[in-house]
Amino acid sequence: MPSAKNPAFQKLIDKFSNSRDFTISFVLHVILVAIFGTTVLFQAVQEPPDFEGEPGGFTSGDATATPPPPQNTPQVPTTPNISVTPNSNPINTITTVAPSPVNFTMAQMIISPVNATTPTTEIAAPKPAAVGADGLTNAQASAIKAFTGGWGKGTGSGTGTRNREFEFTAYLGKYSGGNWNSTVQTINTNKILTIWNGSLPNLLYFMQSRSKNKVKTNWKNVEPIDLNVPENQCKLFSVKPPFVFMTGTRDFKLSQLEVDNLQKYIRLGGAVWGDSSVPGRNSRFDIAFRREMKRVIPDVDKDWEALPLNHPIYTSQPYYPEIRETPPGLNFYREPIYALKIYGEIAIIYTPNDYGDMWQIGLTEQGQIDTRRNASHQLVAIREEIWQNREIYMRNITPDSLAATYKFGTNVVIHLLTRWESKTRTASSL
Repeated sequence: MPSAKNPAFQKLIDKFSNSRDFTISFVLHVILVAIFGTTVLFQAVQEPPDFEGEPGGFTSGDATATPPPPQNTPQVPTTPNISVTPNSNPINTITTVAPSPVNFTMAQMIISPVNATTPTTEIAAPKPAAVGADGLTNAQASAIKAFTGGWGKGTGSGTGTRNREFEFTAYLGKYSGGNWNSTVQTINTNKILTIWNGSLPNLLYFMQSRSKNKVKTNWKNVEPIDLNVPENQCKLFSVKPPFVFMTGTRDFKLSQLEVDNLQKYIRLGGAVWGDSSVPGRNSRFDIAFRREMKRVIPDVDKDWEALPLNHPIYTSQPYYPEIRETPPGLNFYREPIYALKIYGEIAIIYTPNDYGDMWQIGLTEQGQIDTRRNASHQLVAIREEIWQNREIYMRNITPDSLAATYKFGTNVVIHLLTRWESKTRTASSL
């Protein structure tokens, strides 16, 4: 009978009695709540800091210390042990000793071995017609051939550059600002500036005398060449020298006209040879020359590079094959030789070891220091100040060290004379 005291409770009892499924469901819910009510499904993890060395960071002070047990926090189930079983198949089989809470399958991944090389097929961009491996077109090669073709006089009777004849004129670059004439002695006669002694005349004299006039250098007529004149007045394009020699001790800035003239000159096959008159790096001239030549060759893909000892200057049948490395310069500085290139060949070469001041000390054909004097009792092949200060401020002034730098300078000049020949041999003449 329904209870008169609590009709709602009696109604619930009747409901349970009439619905067996409802009763079973209710009991199961009670059991599940009792078992899993206190289980944490997702443990909050605190991210480590992004820096090292701090407590709790990726590399805390004591990597072997055992952390204290957590206080009043549920323990996170330990990571199951994982073992890898080698298999003959490319795919490794991974087994675990703990039961997986969820059964799932994943498509197998094929991973290439670490040392395997996967062949790739690259489609090269088509080159324009008549372009060489270094980007030199037939038209450019022809222009260079026309500009440089008069320097070498045949191949000679044998192999190597010593059997050949050459003829050229070299100039000292007269640029805006700075002291472009720091390693030569000049005289002004009837408003004409003449170089009568110094680095470039002595180097060219050494080349001509040692070659028995096979290499004709016009050393008696070395002139300063004004770079800050319009193109149609600039001797770079009429005389066609293989290089223009630039030196100094001071900071300088080229005019835009000078930059334009030098750009066209090197595109035609000429070269700029810079030699710092202060040996070593980071002098005012060193910084200025590197900076200004990057205006002449501003390409972002071209930068100064040190010439290795397997460069053709040292290895490709040089005039003096005994010079296999860069010789020490003034005060024993021995920096590498640097270059900026176009079409794979030297366009600008830079010697920061101050060979120019060493070449202000001339050598005789017998390899001795040339101490001859003229009728006015002037030294004809030596700068007096350097000679008087040798072994004080100017060291490494000995016949052997001077001869090494002269021979190295000869190898550089011969390379500048011949570097385009292989690339322009098959080019049509203009």
